[in-house]
Amino acid sequence: MNELLRRMKCAPKPEKRLILIGPPGSGKGTQSPIIKDEHCLCHLATGDMLRAAVSAKTPLGIKAKEAMDKGELVSDDLVVGIIDEAMKKPSCKKGFILDGFPRTVAQAQKLDEMLERRGVKIDKVLDFAIDDAVLEERISGRWIHPASGRSYHTKFAPPRVPGVDDVTGEPLIQRKDDTAAVLKSRLESFHRQTQPVINYYSKKGIVATLHAEKPLTDVTDEVRKVLS
Repeated sequence: MNELLRRMKCAPKPEKRLILIGPPGSGKGTQSPIIKDEHCLCHLATGDMLRAAVSAKTPLGIKAKEAMDKGELVSDDLVVGIIDEAMKKPSCKKGFILDGFPRTVAQAQKLDEMLERRGVKIDKVLDFAIDDAVLEERISGRWIHPASGRSYHTKFAPPRVPGVDDVTGEPLIQRKDDTAAVLKSRLESFHRQTQPVINYYSKKGIVATLHAEKPLTDVTDEVRKVLS
């Protein structure tokens, strides 16, 4: 019954193929489920898809495992092939959200070539633009209750007692990659790799720059306007 209701809701929706680009902490993970639900899209996270293909021992998964077992990077052609396979799922009938791919211009070109063979194209690239200093404040103030996954922020959502989970009273921890030093390194890598990809899609006139430093609901409204 749920699947029948989903199909009825999704039938009139136009097809959309989207790419989300943004640094860690920019809000992609928050907005992605909202976009997916409102537009009846599937969410394609390449890391998850690779692991699923390896686990399922698909022909592409076997090739990917061979590369990983040798300590090699999985080729762009293999990743694009796995995306191509995923697009055949019923949940991807109305389109998809790609997150974490493409990371380079070469990957973007291979993705475009595959989509062109299918007679479709990327409709919009959402660029979650945010100042590095804002990200540092967002991420370096984040604390986690490891057992439950509850998260807090020293400024935006502090626990009732500093350093302690509201529910259990157990101590909070900070993830190793939630420090200013690690974030700086990740941001440098992101800007170096990703800016050329944004430039590539900008030339096609399909990039929409979002003000990702705004509150969650404001960014959601911005996304809705861009995709309407």
